[in-house]
Amino acid sequence: MSAQSLHKTAIKEFREQWIDFIHDLQDKICKALEDADGNAKFIVDAWERKPDGSGSGGKTRVIANGDVFEKAGVNTSVVYGKVTPKMRKHLQMQGDKWFACGLSLVIHPLNPFVPTVHCNYRYFELYKNDEIADRWFGGGTDLTPYYLYEEDAKHFHQTYKTVCDDFDDKFYLLFKKYCDDYFVNTHRNDERRGIGGIFYDHRKPDEKQDIDFWFSFGKSCGNAFIDAYIPIVEKRKNISFTDENKHWQEIRRGRYVEFNLVHDRGTLFGLKTNGRTESILMSLPPTVRFEYDYRPKAGSAEDKLLQVCLHPKDWV
Repeated sequence: MSAQSLHKTAIKEFREQWIDFIHDLQDKICKALEDADGNAKFIVDAWERKPDGSGSGGKTRVIANGDVFEKAGVNTSVVYGKVTPKMRKHLQMQGDKWFACGLSLVIHPLNPFVPTVHCNYRYFELYKNDEIADRWFGGGTDLTPYYLYEEDAKHFHQTYKTVCDDFDDKFYLLFKKYCDDYFVNTHRNDERRGIGGIFYDHRKPDEKQDIDFWFSFGKSCGNAFIDAYIPIVEKRKNISFTDENKHWQEIRRGRYVEFNLVHDRGTLFGLKTNGRTESILMSLPPTVRFEYDYRPKAGSAEDKLLQVCLHPKDWV
């Protein structure tokens, strides 16, 4: 077998390992969420891309109207296709073909004292003349509470700091800042949608941090999700709440919708690559409120949360 053939075989085997990891992670997370809910179960919607020059598909798993989770989706996708003129224009993708595989989830709890959470880990390849022209990893996990419990914020951030420190002691502060600076509604005076977490993008293998390094890092971050989030759910899910608490939750959900539809690059990528709209917009909450110039009472619990969203805080 030629060196070129060996290289292509190794690339294919690596992709298969990443795909297996993503599907296994989906299984584990869905099981943990079902256990935490205690009632509702995920439905599975397997889908395939249309025959438009692209291929493969994914598994959308959705849970709704549970005792804990009002709406939650845990999606996996394995997609590939030709680079279109629209993709070159809007996504600055210079190549002939592309491949992407990842997991993306958004959890919207019923109880306003349980935070919403987002998680995404992905791997991307770009080809030119049937050779890899570029490849990179991206991902992260961030928390969006409606009421701020500092012990929960510290637990969430400490979980990911521990993961980051196992790979590079500079990662946590770097990726926390990236997260704080990314999930921002810039049209609302730089208001963050939550209290952050970690986020990294376009991390390319090099001599110091090779492809196995980034695979292991993404795997460790993905596997940390259950430890970071489920203990918070268990601690808060049985707290009683009022209509006023629910009202505030829906106001903040509106901010979540604004970010995902106006700023989020993942949403843009999915729509520009002829992705499955139902799966892409799975991230949107079931009920939201948009009230003109709504402002919480100064000094209230709601205002405390808002101040942290306006001024990111160091949690660990």
